Amino acid sequence: MQDKSANFLSLFASSSTLICCALPSLFIAIGAGASFASLITVFPFLIVLSQYKLSITIFALVMIIFAGYVNYKTYYMPCPTDPELGRLCMQTRKQSRYVYYISVVLFIFATVFTYLVPKLI
Repeated sequence: MQDKSANFLSLFASSSTLICCALPSLFIAIGAGASFASLITVFPFLIVLSQYKLSITIFALVMIIFAGYVNYKTYYMPCPTDPELGRLCMQTRKQSRYVYYISVVLFIFATVFTYLVPKLI
């Protein structure tokens, strides 16, 4: 159970970096500044979130590292000997790995668009 919780927290944290930090950079990079301005009028909290982008990024990185550690530790634990429970255990581990990998990809994408792309433009 700790494995699923850690992975979903890392997914939430990496998604928050995507929303707060990468979304504005993406809109500007594709030349949709006017669309982003109208988005800000609908969701004004994005301005407040972007003021804390470094803190949000560090928090997301810590959560992803923690989820990776928990995922690694639980991946090699034995599953129940009951065939049905064992199959369910392996299926849950596989899904947990996918959630973790999605979190890592989202975090990398958000970090690149937040910190690297603006310097290239």
